[in-house]
Amino acid sequence: MEKVEPNIRFAVIGINHPHIYGQVNLLLRAGAEFVSFYAPEPDLVAQFAAAYPEVRQTGSAEEILEDETIQLLVTAAIPNERAPLGLAAMRHGKDVMSDKPGFTSLAQLAEVRRVQQETGRIYSICFSERLENPATVKAGELIQAGTIGHVIQSIGLGPHRIRLGTRPDWFFRREQYGGILTDIASHQVDQFLYFTGSTAAEVVAAQVANYKHPHYPELEDFGDMVLRGNGGTGYIRVDWYTPDGLSTWGDGRLTILGTGGYIELRKYCDLAGRPGGNHLFLVDQTGTHYFDCSQVDLPYGRQLVHDILHRTETAMTQPHCFLASELALQAEAQAQRLGYLI
Repeated sequence: MEKVEPNIRFAVIGINHPHIYGQVNLLLRAGAEFVSFYAPEPDLVAQFAAAYPEVRQTGSAEEILEDETIQLLVTAAIPNERAPLGLAAMRHGKDVMSDKPGFTSLAQLAEVRRVQQETGRIYSICFSERLENPATVKAGELIQAGTIGHVIQSIGLGPHRIRLGTRPDWFFRREQYGGILTDIASHQVDQFLYFTGSTAAEVVAAQVANYKHPHYPELEDFGDMVLRGNGGTGYIRVDWYTPDGLSTWGDGRLTILGTGGYIELRKYCDLAGRPGGNHLFLVDQTGTHYFDCSQVDLPYGRQLVHDILHRTETAMTQPHCFLASELALQAEAQAQRLGYLI
C-alpha cells in the first residue's frame, strides 16, 4: 500500500482580504487540516465561519500562536499587519503563508528576513496570480519544456475594478495597504522573476498616480515599473480602472517573450473571443497554438505541505519570495508621483 504523508495542521489569523478563502481552499485540496481561526471583525467572522463551520473560532490570536500542534499560520490580515503576525508565528515555531503583499515597508521585510534566517521557518507569500492561476502554471510548463527558447522579457498587466462602495477604510490608507506597486504589482514582479529566471534584479524606473480619485488622496489608482534582472527584463502596469462593462474584475494579461517564440496569457477573459478565463496563446516557429488551461493542475498547496513536512523549497524558494517583495517595495519607494497624488 502506498504510504500517505501525514496532514499538516494550520490555523488562520486575519481574514480582511477575500483572498483568505483561496488560501484556505488550496491547503484543504492538499489534505491539510484546518484547525482554528481568529479575527476581531464580527461581520467578516460570520461569513468566514459559515464557509468553514467545522473550524473552531478562538478567543485570541495568542491561543493560536501558543498551540504547538499547529504547523502553519495563514493570514490575509490588513496588509501592514501581516509581517508582524508572521514574525510572531515564526518565533512560535510555525511556518507562514501570507496573502500578498507580505510586507508594506522595507523595514518590515528586513525584520522578517532576519527572523526567518534565525528560526529556519518558511515564510511563503501566496502570489495567486501565478500559483493559483491554471494558465500561468501551464506557461511555466511550456517554458521549462523549451517551447519558446530562452525567455528575455515579460510584460505583466494587472488591471482591477475598484468597487469603491465595497472597500474597507484601510484600502484608502497608504500606510496600511502599502501603495499600488507594493500591493498589486507584487504579483507581476513574482511572475517576472519566475519566468525570466532572474535571481537578482533592479528597478530601472517606476511611477504611480491618482488620476481619477482626488477625494481619496492616499489612494494610488495607476502604477508602472521597468525591471532589469540577470535573466531578462520586465515591464509591469497595474491600475484600478476596469470599467463596469467588462465581464470580470480585470483583464489580466501576461506576455512572455522568448528567443524562439512568445506566449500570451488572457487569464480572466478573452475579449470578444472564447468564454471564461485561463486562455493561453503560444506562437512558435510552427504556427499559432491555443491552450484551454481550465483543467490544469495547481501544485502550490501540495508543494507547500511537502516543504513544511520535509523542510524543502519546492513551492517557492525563500530568496525568490523576499526578492519579489523587495523589488515591489523599492519601486513604490522610488516611484515618481504623478496626477493628484499628494
